[in-house]
Amino acid sequence: MSKKEAFIGSIDQGTTSTRFIIYDHSCKAISSHQTEFSQIFPQAGWVEHNPMEILESVRLCMAKAIDKATADGHNVDSGLTAIGVTNQRETTVVWSKSTGLPLYNAIVWMDVRTSAICRRLEEQFPGGRTHFVETCGLPISTYFSATKFLWMLENVEAVKKAVDSGDALFGTIDCWLIWNLTGGSGGIDPSKNSVVGLHVTDVSNAARTMLMNLKTLDWDKPTLEELGIPIEVLPKIVSNSEIIGNVANGWPTAGVPISGCLGDQHAAMMGQACRKGEAKSTYGTGAFILLNTGEEIIKSNHGLLSTVAYKLGPNAPMNYALEGSIAIAGAAVQWLRDSLGIIKSAPEVEDLAKKVDNSGGVYFVPAFNGLFAPWWKDDARGVLVGITRFTHKSHIAWAVLESICFQVNDVLDSMHKDSKEKAGKDVEFLLRVDGGASANNLMMQIQADLLGSPVLRPSDIETTALGAAYAAGLAVGVWTEDEIFSTEKRKEKAVTFHPKLQEEQRKKKSESWCKAVARSFDLASLSL
Repeated sequence: MSKKEAFIGSIDQGTTSTRFIIYDHSCKAISSHQTEFSQIFPQAGWVEHNPMEILESVRLCMAKAIDKATADGHNVDSGLTAIGVTNQRETTVVWSKSTGLPLYNAIVWMDVRTSAICRRLEEQFPGGRTHFVETCGLPISTYFSATKFLWMLENVEAVKKAVDSGDALFGTIDCWLIWNLTGGSGGIDPSKNSVVGLHVTDVSNAARTMLMNLKTLDWDKPTLEELGIPIEVLPKIVSNSEIIGNVANGWPTAGVPISGCLGDQHAAMMGQACRKGEAKSTYGTGAFILLNTGEEIIKSNHGLLSTVAYKLGPNAPMNYALEGSIAIAGAAVQWLRDSLGIIKSAPEVEDLAKKVDNSGGVYFVPAFNGLFAPWWKDDARGVLVGITRFTHKSHIAWAVLESICFQVNDVLDSMHKDSKEKAGKDVEFLLRVDGGASANNLMMQIQADLLGSPVLRPSDIETTALGAAYAAGLAVGVWTEDEIFSTEKRKEKAVTFHPKLQEEQRKKKSESWCKAVARSFDLASLSL
């Protein structure tokens, strides 16, 4: 089959929805389908997903996208060359090897139920919160998969029994999907202990568990011993771009190789073709800002995480990154829609906010589940300050959009400080933006105003799915690295937002924001 006849499928499994997008050889999306799935909130601060519902959402999206492509005259049945997978990171699943069924709901990345476990680990180990930073680049936090797995071990009897008996498999969502896509527990022979499904994860997802050594790119045995996690439950770690295995019968894409896998934020870096020294911000449920630091691991002194960017093949060099993660971005707009009823659909927030010229002195800190980078305060809770009788819902809508941009600004400020310390001089980098919420023109202008520097939005803002497609296509020869990282290609139909706010006003707003953030600290213990 020639390159021009090839199609690449991309599974984009996010926090609130799943999509399957089919791209042609020119990287144009020719078909897609998206569906939301249930968000489960058993207690305040707890967030869960049903892993089986996620699987069915993938199956539905695949079938619908293929049907749409076929109806439009595309020969996808014979032309689908490879599939890439990208997923919400840190969300943790433990399932039975023998039955293929989850032993508990998936614990979602923003869930904070492991706070007590984190405090215990901080007291237990000599390095406190930063005890594992030297090996994995991450502080002890509710955010990462290891603490979620420890909670299941300590609180879910079915998980403990399965681990003790050797029947448990641990993984992030990519791992759960690949295991099921490649056969799952189908055809298991207990006498031979053989399982069809491939228990595999990639370096970017493994890097977010708190268990992978950033230098060796393998599970860190001393860490596993200290935490009491058996290596037998963990998947094999592979690169982001290589043939992992073929999709099993029973799926709409049966027989097609899975040849790309990245956590969503790393996939967005690929989709934006971020090379060393380039940064991107993805606006989804949360917001995630990554700066590619090349083949060097840079330790942050300003609240950021050292992590991986991507590894484009088993023998390819590792690109690392500095990252700042924000728990609540687009989710704050969903809160306006679902909890307060101020808007009926997420896009309406822009028109509502446009009815005013600013927030009217109102500041909103969306610390629904604590604050991530650069504050790292899991005891923080959301606050809305500066309210007067003058305040109305348009001001609140503006404050919500502004809160997302302020948080991104905080992270980028830390990146500039870390980069300056490393280079010995000011380091400037253009911010590339993507994700569903980046379509909001008002918010992108607010972002440029608060940054005091330009913001570049590509023509295709769904760069997460595109990045997974790039990785998959690269592994099977549909694209080359030169084609993916082409400078001219990245400039096509891009929109640049230039700052309009004066420096003095920008500084005053930043100071007010910091005061509002301080008001959100130590509120988790407030009684009902």
